[in-house]
Amino acid sequence: MKKRAYAIIAALCLTTAAVGATAVTMTSFTQSASAEVVNEKLGDPIVVYGGSLTDSEKETVKKELGVSGTVKEVTVTGGDIAKYIQNGNSSARLYSSAKITPEDSGYGIVVEIKTPQNITQVTSDMYSNAMLTAGISDAKVEVAAPKPVTGHSALAGVYKAYEATTGEKLDTERTDVANQELGVATTLSDKAGIDQDKVSQLLTEIKQQIAEQKPATKEEVAQIVDDKLQSLQITLSDEDRQLLVDLMDKISNLDINFGQWSDQLNDLGSKITDSINNLKDSVNENTGFWDKVVQWFKNLFGIGDDNTETDTTQ
Repeated sequence: MKKRAYAIIAALCLTTAAVGATAVTMTSFTQSASAEVVNEKLGDPIVVYGGSLTDSEKETVKKELGVSGTVKEVTVTGGDIAKYIQNGNSSARLYSSAKITPEDSGYGIVVEIKTPQNITQVTSDMYSNAMLTAGISDAKVEVAAPKPVTGHSALAGVYKAYEATTGEKLDTERTDVANQELGVATTLSDKAGIDQDKVSQLLTEIKQQIAEQKPATKEEVAQIVDDKLQSLQITLSDEDRQLLVDLMDKISNLDINFGQWSDQLNDLGSKITDSINNLKDSVNENTGFWDKVVQWFKNLFGIGDDNTETDTTQ
């Protein structure tokens, strides 16, 4: 029995050491990744805070977004919601905030949610998709909130930050449709129960087909939607399908350079596919590791899959 006890302690030490080594590696990676290089050709990053934040909440968000150095700071208000979103609620409570850093042409859109526990409905890929629809390109965007929120208001903040950083004016028709897209994405994920990554993949691939085929009628848009639903094996109610068709019809009628847009969507689509595959690989690898640990302890105690009792007489 003493030998078995020593073996258990040794196993626990080895497991703890392995986990500890992983933690050290991750910490080192995080530290090196956080050392950002200033791009002197482009403007300073800009941070947009939700207008409903208290002073203490604002400090929490600043820390999460890593606000330091030369950074311009502004606040997104109800007036901004009304500006960028048709029939937007100017009295909306605004907590989600964002930092946007302009990047070189060809960089694309990279979104990182710094407080995933507090952005409850919108994923980074959903933000990326909506930003491309709105006309935003070549920027790194970081999103944070001090408490659980849906995350929708951060998009208006990104619009305001992008205009202030680049000096460009976004087409409000596109920003409005982009906000509708974000609403459809969260509806499909929450109401229809579709995996969030799958929703992003669906929206991206439909938009890719719209950019390539340039449908002339709503019927042609509907056919693209149906084809993608079938190929991705997604089943929607008639109501949700119509919601998606109506959105994509609006997108197809926007004043967009579809040639350039197609390249951006292809890049986003590749990132989403890689993300899905990496998640699957990670789950499989971790499951396999812990299965082996569990099996090792079962073997140590002589426990079979159908036997829940241990022999303590030795």
